[in-house]
Amino acid sequence: MNSAIRPSPMTRRTADQLVVESFATRGDMGAAAAADIAAALIERLCSHATARIVFASAPSQADTLAVLANSPGIDWSRVTAFHMDEYIGLDPASPARFANWLDANLFNRLPFAAVHRMTPEPDAEAEVSRYSALMNEAPIDFVCLGIGVNAHIAFNDPPVAEFDDPFDVKLVELDDVCRQQQVDDDCFPDLASVPHRAITLTVPRLMRAGRLFCVVPGKIKREAVWGTLYAPLSEECPATILRTHAACTLYIDKDSDPDA
Repeated sequence: MNSAIRPSPMTRRTADQLVVESFATRGDMGAAAAADIAAALIERLCSHATARIVFASAPSQADTLAVLANSPGIDWSRVTAFHMDEYIGLDPASPARFANWLDANLFNRLPFAAVHRMTPEPDAEAEVSRYSALMNEAPIDFVCLGIGVNAHIAFNDPPVAEFDDPFDVKLVELDDVCRQQQVDDDCFPDLASVPHRAITLTVPRLMRAGRLFCVVPGKIKREAVWGTLYAPLSEECPATILRTHAACTLYIDKDSDPDA
């Protein structure tokens, strides 16, 4: 996508260091975020041999990824991709697996240099160590993420989020608000089908990335966006930490914007 046709936000404001852009439609929001991600990748690859990027896996990211996958001028053969969390206990072929969702929506559509997928089987603890090592082979340049209805980032729900977490990747128990969101997003038929455990990148691991692109559409996220912007900085509202990052943009639409 050419920056000349990047949709313009209805409003642009800041919350501490966090840049907040609010768009009239979900489509405009996704297109603008994709344009910025594409521009950042192109800029990075003009001055460096490679780029390393982490992607969230959720329906909220679909609009952005659809545009990004068709953006011209990106040498994907120099881009290494990661994803930020994965369920424990799902059949490897399940479409609800985050790696499988990203395969369908992005990874299998582009000639990445490498795609590193979390694979909890057969030993989730061993996978935590393996994935941590992969993440730390070089700095992470970009993270594309969302915010959950409980204001989680990745699978750092309020009960397990740690702003000073000593780990980069860890095993977590998912809270019921997070699990119900997966049902409401039509990823699972009912709450009983949603796994209780997952692997996730931690808050500090996400925050060490050079630039963050956070895409959060829909009425269901309005309260979480309000908390992100206005609640006290606290692990009880994990997304508040985004206000402290030096290069994070939050993309919202009129439905998720608490001030619209």
